[in-house]
Amino acid sequence: MAVLVTGGAGYIGSHVAWALVDAGYEVVILDDLSTGIRANVPPATRFVLGRVGDRAAVARLLKESQVTAVLHFAASIVVPESVTQPLAYYDNNVSTMVGLLRACDDAGVHQVVFSSSAAVYGAPDRVPIAESAALAPINPYGTTKLVNEWILRDAALSGGGLRYVALRYFNVAGADPAGRTGQSTPVATHLVKLAVQAALGRRPSLSVFGTDYPTDDGTCIRDYIHVSDLADVHVLALRWLEGGGDCQALNCGYGHGYSVRDVVDTVKRVSGVDFPVVIAPRRAGDPPSLVADASRLRSLLGWTPQHDDLDAIVRTALNWEARLGQG
Repeated sequence: MAVLVTGGAGYIGSHVAWALVDAGYEVVILDDLSTGIRANVPPATRFVLGRVGDRAAVARLLKESQVTAVLHFAASIVVPESVTQPLAYYDNNVSTMVGLLRACDDAGVHQVVFSSSAAVYGAPDRVPIAESAALAPINPYGTTKLVNEWILRDAALSGGGLRYVALRYFNVAGADPAGRTGQSTPVATHLVKLAVQAALGRRPSLSVFGTDYPTDDGTCIRDYIHVSDLADVHVLALRWLEGGGDCQALNCGYGHGYSVRDVVDTVKRVSGVDFPVVIAPRRAGDPPSLVADASRLRSLLGWTPQHDDLDAIVRTALNWEARLGQG
């Protein structure tokens, strides 16, 4: 029996693929390589080049590989881009989910771990944010994630046997401490990666978007979770479903946040490079503060993070970025 990882050549998907291999799973990866990197895929997996939205092809793959569960990562994820190209985001994120779930139904696959986002909460009135908080996304990216959670909920309630865990990521950063994979996309959008690129001279400066938010230093606050800790969550979520666990939506974060300025200062200190910082206007769709209440995740799945340290997150990101420059 095997598990299918859609988008398994991407940043988070490749880390989860490695975690699954480490845990002894047989892993099949489906990716169109539009943003994923083939070299980051574990050699022990079966890689299939293809589109997740191709229902007939996905159903055949599920049956041929005797897949029992799907971990779904393939999606468009850039918030500002979603604001300017909302229809593309609804097409790639929502339509693809419908096709995937119909393929799962065709193949008799009833367990799904879904890559969701804290963006489903929008700009909450209170932090840390519990799963019971209002779901009110403020950008199309967040809306597509919420719609997909609703699709999963309704499919699970239909009586067809589907069970799922939707994992609401906060800000994912860092790289595999063993150096096997990391964030490799040519067009970077995540703060930690952009900052380490500036530290390594790969970009002339780092832009900070907005310094007038209602936070202590005026910059946005985020809950940064190391990607390897997040990968471990996916293995635990899969085991939860395999053990007969019910449907869940769970926050994935550490429960404390850092401002943009905090991250910039940490990257400068860890790298030893005082790179230029440019103050830029706010970006559309950025909430002031997103910090997780992840107590439900810890208690339900027994998750204990191993890398809850901003210095460690930055150091692994720096090491990976330096390695990319040597390739």
